[in-house]
Amino acid sequence: MFSIFTEFADWIVYGLLQFPTDNNTAHALHFFIEDVTKILFLLVVIIYIIAWLRASLNVERVRLYLSGKNKFVGYILGAGFGAVTPFCSCSSIPLFLGFTSAKIPVGVSMAFLITSPIINEIAVILLGSLLGWKFTLLYVGIGLLIGIIGGIVFDLLRSERWLQPFVAQAYMNASPITESTTKTPKLSVQQRHDFAKNETFTIVQRIWIWVLVGIGIGAALHGYVPENWITTHLGDGQWWSVPASVILAIPLYTNATAVIPVMESLLLKGLPIGTTLAFCMSAVAASFPEFVMLKQVMTWRLLAVFVAILLVSFTLVGWVFNILAPYFMFTIQG
Repeated sequence: MFSIFTEFADWIVYGLLQFPTDNNTAHALHFFIEDVTKILFLLVVIIYIIAWLRASLNVERVRLYLSGKNKFVGYILGAGFGAVTPFCSCSSIPLFLGFTSAKIPVGVSMAFLITSPIINEIAVILLGSLLGWKFTLLYVGIGLLIGIIGGIVFDLLRSERWLQPFVAQAYMNASPITESTTKTPKLSVQQRHDFAKNETFTIVQRIWIWVLVGIGIGAALHGYVPENWITTHLGDGQWWSVPASVILAIPLYTNATAVIPVMESLLLKGLPIGTTLAFCMSAVAASFPEFVMLKQVMTWRLLAVFVAILLVSFTLVGWVFNILAPYFMFTIQG
């Protein structure tokens, strides 16, 4: 199915522009054109379909459902809800506030907040098409596990005492959600289409520039970074390469969708799977803009714990999967 995008890039780069096949610029441009057309096409189609299916999703009903579950089930559900909502790290924060104001345990809300930027349904389908479903399931499983463990840790620390005062007060004084506040009107086919169309336009408008930036970085790595440079400096089994990649990724504010071309390019260049996972997870979930936003609802102590849990988790993920790499065979999809 996706060979049409490869053929289109071939026609542009090697036919229309007449680049030689052994040229670095040609390789970078081919990667950019192929991934831009493929990912933007998938984005529009996937977002529309998922928005159509999600048209009747009532966040209040989700909050009611979560508030009625025991904590352990809540961690799983919170992380799972984070995985199926197309929010970046910053836009997840208002929903996090809604959860705390509904007196949902802070650990459950944190499980959502951690997982939401790492996984979304768009990124999952893109990962499956580019890197194969074995790698995709691995990525999703890790993201959910980090969210669940993070939620447990935050509740063990009684982290609600480290929320900003106005958030903590809203949490303590919250009134329970009732069934009467969660009624959802049945939507017609036209209303679902209108919702899906608007949702598609809104999300694509918000993330297209980051997709281009991510693909641009991936294309530059693919075309201009020597084949053995990455493996020599970060991919030759050095223990410090994983924490180094986690720290290096923090300034790269991106989302799970835009980071996929970078992930693809790093893997093609020979970066180990664990180091690649650690780098990309840090890029999407541990960014300066997110920390600035989180400071509005968290004290410095809670923010420091949040950041530390993320960075330690990503580093451990990198180390473990670099060790297990020989047992996980996957291929980059053409």
